[in-house]
Amino acid sequence: MLLLVDAGNTRIKWALVDRAAAHPVPGIWHAAGSVARAQAAELEKIWQNLRIGRVLLSNVAGAGTRDELERTVRHALGSRPVAIEWFVSTAECGGVRNLYRNPAQLGCDRFAAAIGAHALFSDRPLVVATCGTATTIDAVTAGGDFVGGMILPGLGLMATSLAKNTAQLPEVALRASALQPFADHTDGAIVSGCIAAQAGAIERAVAALAHMHPAQQAACILAGGAADLVAPHLSIAHERVENLVLVGLQTVALGRSSSC
Repeated sequence: MLLLVDAGNTRIKWALVDRAAAHPVPGIWHAAGSVARAQAAELEKIWQNLRIGRVLLSNVAGAGTRDELERTVRHALGSRPVAIEWFVSTAECGGVRNLYRNPAQLGCDRFAAAIGAHALFSDRPLVVATCGTATTIDAVTAGGDFVGGMILPGLGLMATSLAKNTAQLPEVALRASALQPFADHTDGAIVSGCIAAQAGAIERAVAALAHMHPAQQAACILAGGAADLVAPHLSIAHERVENLVLVGLQTVALGRSSSC
């Protein structure tokens, strides 16, 4: 079995893939789960009874999380001699060419998500929007070129920043079910502004990519924990995909496209 791990700023997600399957489908797992980043040690008990033969991890949560995950994996594996592989951004991997000025500087989660999106929707240019602690909005051509992207604070960070840096604005839970474009109370105005900023950035990115590739219809792919809050307020068509980083790791590990 292949263990895939996506360690983000808020949660650690994992999936177990059957490497012996004749035709593995991206995003179809033998088992899967997630824990809060602070609860990483709990994964040892979950993983120790699994038949793990290979491990591929993506980590953007810092050196401390990387060290803790490596210890957790090794304790779960016991005496089994399984190599632990850390996914990093390179000039080309998984069918995607990384056009960042310095390819290694691109966040490995963004690169993995781009690989996953291209594997799922390989016939058209894509805007890949991951709405998490930060919101990243990246462009991938139909031919597999990662063009670049945007990074902005996620919904929670936007609201928290307003609360901390503006004395009379309250910190609010992001409830977007009854969003008004011009709210008549402060909590609603904060939510409206945060949602509009997220949706507007995504829609602007799709328009820009469509302008770059007028002969092909650009698709918008949404991922991340806050995607369900943003999605209802988009005025453009979009596809919602869960665990896009893990799909990218699966694509790389199973060699569905060119290797890194």
